Amino acid sequence: MFENLFKQDATIHRYRAAPLARSRLDYLVHRASQGASRSTLQGIAADQVAATRYLELGQERKIQPSALEGAAQRRAAECPERRNRNDGKPRRLFFGRVAAWLRFAGLWEAGEAAAHPYKDELEEFVNYMREQRGWSEVTIRVYRGRVGEFLTRFGCENGPLAGITVADIDRQMVAKGTRDGCRRSTIQTYAHALRAFFRFAEERGWCAPGLAAAISTPRVYRQVGVPVGPSWDDVRRLLATTDGDHPVKLRDRAILLLLSVYGLRAAEVRGLKLDDLDWEAATFRVARPKSGRSDVYPLSRTVGDAIVRYLSEARPRSGLYREIFLTSNAPFRPLQATSIVSLVRHRMQCTGITCMRRGSHALRHACAQRLLDLTLQEIGNYLGHRHPESTAIYAKVDLAGLRQIADFDLEGLV
Repeated sequence: MFENLFKQDATIHRYRAAPLARSRLDYLVHRASQGASRSTLQGIAADQVAATRYLELGQERKIQPSALEGAAQRRAAECPERRNRNDGKPRRLFFGRVAAWLRFAGLWEAGEAAAHPYKDELEEFVNYMREQRGWSEVTIRVYRGRVGEFLTRFGCENGPLAGITVADIDRQMVAKGTRDGCRRSTIQTYAHALRAFFRFAEERGWCAPGLAAAISTPRVYRQVGVPVGPSWDDVRRLLATTDGDHPVKLRDRAILLLLSVYGLRAAEVRGLKLDDLDWEAATFRVARPKSGRSDVYPLSRTVGDAIVRYLSEARPRSGLYREIFLTSNAPFRPLQATSIVSLVRHRMQCTGITCMRRGSHALRHACAQRLLDLTLQEIGNYLGHRHPESTAIYAKVDLAGLRQIADFDLEGLV
């Protein structure tokens, strides 16, 4: 392996002679099997040798994160090419590379994260939501997070659940707005999660009765907000940033088209698999994590061509994953929904697109606004809404139509 990475005999000898040669070499072979480039492997090998020196790794022993952090700081300070960097990237890169190697070699001694003070109660609540209520995984994840946040803050200063009072809950609800700056809709979701949990906790006898009924939610007026997506001209400008043959551009173009043409959510794009594409029927299937069902869409020529180009020219060769969209750098793995949100936000910022919301969901709004000449039911079916009320908000953005109504002669009615 070292002979493939370096040309000078002295350099090869130095890497062979450094401590833990077998362990370092095994990890480099592992990363090469994941598709890491030659330059990446060279950087890893250099950081491995530096780590053996900074950490005095003459033999295999466990390394704690604090020790590696100190080594990373020394590495960044002593290397001339890194010394002038003030963004912390060299230090983070060294830490990440060496930590990954140490984990692979079984030499990482990361302390276990402190257990949640109400871990058992939260696990029972999650099982209840999943097995008895049959709620979607999205709802379960959101509710678990909101309840866990509340119980963490309560548990730091208080004791068992039996000691929770309505005043404790009210204080946390108020803090969501004053301290955390959350909107009414976010606080409403927070309240719904707490109400579901305390209703469950009352049935188990964990807390005083009546807490769930006492939780009040802020009033959120239906359709009070207006969708905040970009115009369709802005969407065209966004797609223009993906012109070219670069693998990342080919991948991002297919993603942007799925988001804007079909109004898919980031999690839905992330979940698309090769088996979901039916090329003979020119359709594809979308799994809806939010509702737990699947929908079949006709595959347009433009979107299909973009996906084909990505699959044939840019998608990393991986037999491990069936997901369509993978990361562009090794180790190759399915792209996360948060990464899709970030790539859309980044391209919108670089393009100078100004709208209240920047991210993948903004393209869902843009798709719905473009469909306003259809009926609300058709729009809802297209977006995968279960209830017409979820779609009715988009009718408000047809400002020209609203102005015509506003210009009607109201004589005799006022």
